[in-house]
Amino acid sequence: MLPFLQFILAVAIIIAAAKIGGYLSYRLGQPAVAGKVLAGLILGPSVLNFLGWPIFTDPHLSVSITRLAELGVILLMFIAGLDLYLSDLARSGKVSGAAGVVGFALTLGLGFALASAFSFDPRQALFLGLLLAPTSIGISAQTLMELKVLRTRVGVSLLGAAAVDDCLAVLGLSLFLALLGGGAMSGLATGLVILLKMLLYLAVASAVGLWLLPRLSRFSDKLPVSQGLVAFVFITVLMYAWAAEVLGGMAAIIGAFMAGLFLARSPLKRRIENEFSPLIYGVFVPIFFVNVGLLADLRQLSGGGLGLLAAMCIAVIFSKLAGAGIAGRMGGLTGKETLQLGVGMMPRGEVTLIIATVGIAEGLIGGNVYAAAVGTVVATTLLTPPLLRRAFGRATVPDMSAQES
Repeated sequence: MLPFLQFILAVAIIIAAAKIGGYLSYRLGQPAVAGKVLAGLILGPSVLNFLGWPIFTDPHLSVSITRLAELGVILLMFIAGLDLYLSDLARSGKVSGAAGVVGFALTLGLGFALASAFSFDPRQALFLGLLLAPTSIGISAQTLMELKVLRTRVGVSLLGAAAVDDCLAVLGLSLFLALLGGGAMSGLATGLVILLKMLLYLAVASAVGLWLLPRLSRFSDKLPVSQGLVAFVFITVLMYAWAAEVLGGMAAIIGAFMAGLFLARSPLKRRIENEFSPLIYGVFVPIFFVNVGLLADLRQLSGGGLGLLAAMCIAVIFSKLAGAGIAGRMGGLTGKETLQLGVGMMPRGEVTLIIATVGIAEGLIGGNVYAAAVGTVVATTLLTPPLLRRAFGRATVPDMSAQES
C-alpha cells in the first residue's frame, strides 16, 4: 500500500478512536480529553501498537502523525487565546507570574532531589528537574474550555502561569546546555541573549498584534479572493508560532496563543471562531491528544523505572500544588481557587517531551528515564481533567454541542 494511503488510513483510525474515547469519557462524567489520551495509549505501543501492524510499512508514518499533532496543539492554543481578552490576562498578572516562577523553582528543586535519591549525578539530576518543570498549556486549556471556565480568574491565571513556566523552562534549558558546552561566563552571556530575544519578540509581536492584526483581518476579509479571512488568520497563527520559537527562543505554542489574544480584538472575532473551530476540534485537536498516548511505551518501565515514574509524578503534583498555594496567597485567591490553579498546573506535555528528546541526543538520560518522562506526561494528562472537574464542582458540565467529544 502506498505511503499516502497508509497515512490517511492511520489518521482515520486515530480520529475515530479519539471521538469514541471522548464520547465514552463524557458518558462516564469525565472531560473528553482523558478519553482521547487513553485511546492513544491503547492504540500505541503500550497495548496494540497499531502503527506497527503489517499494513503500515512506511517508516515515516509516526513522524507524519506527530507533525499533525504539533499543528493541533498550536491551533488549540490559538483558539484558547481567541477566547480571552488582554484585559483578563493583565488582571491576573500577579498570580500568573508568581505561580509560574514559584512552581518552576519548586519542581526544579524537587526533581533534582529525587534524581539524586535515585543516584543520578548532579548534572543529570539538574536536567531531570528541568525536564519536569514546564506545564502543558494545551491539556488544561482544553479541559477549561470543556468546563466553560476558561475566562474565570483561575482559568486566565492558569494560562498565564503556564506560559511563564514554559518560558523559564526554555531559558533554563538553554543556560544548562551553554554551561555544559562552555564556562559560566559563556552560559551567562547565552542566557542574557536568550532573555533579550524573548523580550524583543514579545514587544514586536505585541505591537504588530495590537495595531496591525485587527486592521489586516478586516482588509483580508474584503479582498476578492476565496476565504481570504481564513487564509490570513491561518498564516498569522503559523507565523506567530514560528517566530516565537525561531526568533524569540520560546515555545511555538506561546506564539499561537498570542495570535489568538490579539485577533480576539478584531470585530470579526466570532466569524474567525466559527470558521476555525469545526476543523480544529474535529480533526487536529483529537490527533494531538491521541498522539500523547501513542508516544508512550509503558512496557519499557520495569523495576526501578516504575519507581522513578512514581517519584516524578509525586514531585510534579506536590510542587505545582505548593506553588499555586504560595501564588494564591500573594494574589488573593480563595482556598478553592488555589486548589483549582494547582491542579491545572499539574500536566506535563509537549515541552517536557522536547526537553527529554534533547536529553537523549546529548547523552544526559537513557531510555529508561525517557520512558519515565513520557509516562509522567501520560499519567498527569490523564489525572488532570477529572481532578479539574472535581475541583470546579460536579455541577459543571461540558458543552458537547460547542466542542463535541
